[in-house]
Amino acid sequence: MLVGEIGIPRREFLYELKLWEIILITRGYFRRYHPGWEQARLVAYHSAHCMGGKNIPTITQWLSFQWEKSEINMPSDDEVNEIREAIKREEKAKEEKE
Repeated sequence: MLVGEIGIPRREFLYELKLWEIILITRGYFRRYHPGWEQARLVAYHSAHCMGGKNIPTITQWLSFQWEKSEINMPSDDEVNEIREAIKREEKAKEEKE
């Protein structure tokens, strides 16, 4: 997906990007689709009303998306500190190489 759909050069993907950069790129890529999914939900919701649907709740209750849920999986403080330490170790190793 990163090389084909997003257009990142293969060499950069394989040798230069870090895992956290790949995760952020893919999150941003999939967020681009949110407006399209919301439009499709709106059309489907109004179609259900036009066709005589009864007892249809609000649009977000009728069809909710994962990104609308209030529970967000954020990393814990321990995980954040572990990632920061790994970044520091990597930067230190890079400085020692140079």
